[in-house]
Parts: sequence; C-alpha cells; structure tokens
Amino acid sequence: MDFKQLEAFSAVVSLGSFSRAGERLFLTQPTISAHIRSLERELGVQLVVRTTKEVYPSEEGKRLYAYAQKLLRLRDDAIAAVTSSAPPVGGIVTVAASSIPAQYVLPGAAAAFGRTHPDAAVRSLRCDSAAVVRQVAEGTADLGMTGTAIPSPRCVFHDLCGDELVVVTPNTERYQALPREGFPRSLLLREKFIQREAGSGTRREFERFLEEIGVPPERLKVAAEMDDPEAIKRAVSQGLGISILSRRAAADFERFGLLLAFPLEGGALGRRLYLVQRRDGRLSPAARALAEFLLGQFRDAEGGKTHGAL
Repeated sequence: MDFKQLEAFSAVVSLGSFSRAGERLFLTQPTISAHIRSLERELGVQLVVRTTKEVYPSEEGKRLYAYAQKLLRLRDDAIAAVTSSAPPVGGIVTVAASSIPAQYVLPGAAAAFGRTHPDAAVRSLRCDSAAVVRQVAEGTADLGMTGTAIPSPRCVFHDLCGDELVVVTPNTERYQALPREGFPRSLLLREKFIQREAGSGTRREFERFLEEIGVPPERLKVAAEMDDPEAIKRAVSQGLGISILSRRAAADFERFGLLLAFPLEGGALGRRLYLVQRRDGRLSPAARALAEFLLGQFRDAEGGKTHGAL
C-alpha cells in the first residue's frame, strides 16, 4: 500500500467517479483504475463497487476510507513539520451537512471558498443532524454542519451562525387573516402538521420548544413526515398541512407568494447552526482552511460574534 493508491482510492470515494478522480489528481482514468485494482489485490477485498449508474465504496471500502483520510492528513503534517512550510491548500474536503446547511448555507459558502482556494474541492454529504455527528466522529467526513448541537464526547461544536424557525402555511385567505406578528400557539395542535424526520435538527428544536410550553409533541396532528425541506414547501403550498421550517428554506416560496411564513406567537424561535469537528482529529490543510473561512465569513456577517477556536 502506498500514498498514490490511497490518494486515488480517496478521490474515487469522495467524488463518486473514476473520471473526476483522475481530473482532480491529474491522472488518466486507467491509471486511477489500476491503483484501485492494485490496492484491492493487496488487501484481498473489494473496496469500490462499480455499476452502470454509480460508483460507491463497499463496507470494507468505507472503513478503509476513514483510515486513508487520517494517513493522508498525517503525511501532510509530516511534510510541514520537516520542511517548516505550510502544506499546499488543495484536495477534497468532505463536509457532512444536515438539510438546511446542505441546501441553503454550504453551496454559497463553498463557491466563495473556491474563489480563494481554487485547488481545493468541497464534497457535500447530506444527512440528518445525528448522522452528521456520527460521520465526523468516525472520520468519514472532515467537517460537519448541523442545526443542533448533539452531545458527543468525540466532537467539538463551533457556533457558526444564527437561524430562525418559522411556521409555514398555504397562502390562502384563512391564513392571510392571521396576525403576521405571530402564529397562534393554539392553532398548532388543531392544524394538520407535516413533520421532519427523526434526527432532524429542525424537529429537535421545535419539539424542545413544545416541551417548554407544556405541549407534548405527540399531540400534533401529523399528516406526513418528510426529510426534504423542498418537498415540505411544496406539500404546504398545495394544502397538505402546515409545518416548521428554517426561514432560510422558506424565503423563496414566501417571496413568490406560494406560502406564508409566521414567527411563533410570543417571539421568534431562534437557533444556532454549528460547524462540527472531530475532537481528536487533525484537519488537512484544505479542511482547516475551509473551517477558518466559514467561521470568519459568518463572524463578519454577524458583526464580530466570537466563535469557538479550532
């Protein structure tokens, strides 16, 4: 096993493509394939599953990927220590992100990061908040972004930016008549409700709010459970029920008049979005650069708010 094999394997897993891995490493696709085959022969297991539609790691490949990331980061650290120079900021940074950060925060931030770090690429893995923490803890992802801080002895949460949860409803006369300064709490239990999936940060924060006001979450009249904010917006706009969403997610449908968004009665339900890092894990130069870029970008946007140190 050598670093060229591990680089090729990591790039294929991260990008889900032999051709894109070749482009990233400036190697031909046959060379990438040869590295993978050689590594599989040495280990005696299949690491990458190839189908006509996709490329993905086997169970053994997932385990090796976590170790490969650590080995490649350690190599970069060793080079930096011996040469007394910072290693180049390049390569792939894998970010596990829950729905709201993955869809409405990370894309714009990754584009801005790419303009200042053209040799680095960001790979986004979308999953629920619980899975974000698990992937960072296991080393499958370099960094995480989530809408709730889930206690984990293996992870550190850095305060990234603010968010607000709002009640979204169809844009009909019935809801237009409600006070725009706050959705009445009494209506929450009378309306059909579209719920986020278990493990969602949005759901965790809303259920925490219900418990604080003495309302058991199981009293909601759940009409559907969905794991995609875009699907929820469409379902709400078509009259399936009301829901709780991030204001970031609701903004476009509200702007085009497809739904209404209300703060909760009694004041806005605010929450924080977090950047997640493995507690005992060293970040690659590219991952560290992305983490510092994200924290700096949102610190400036929020007027100098202090965030956790890396």
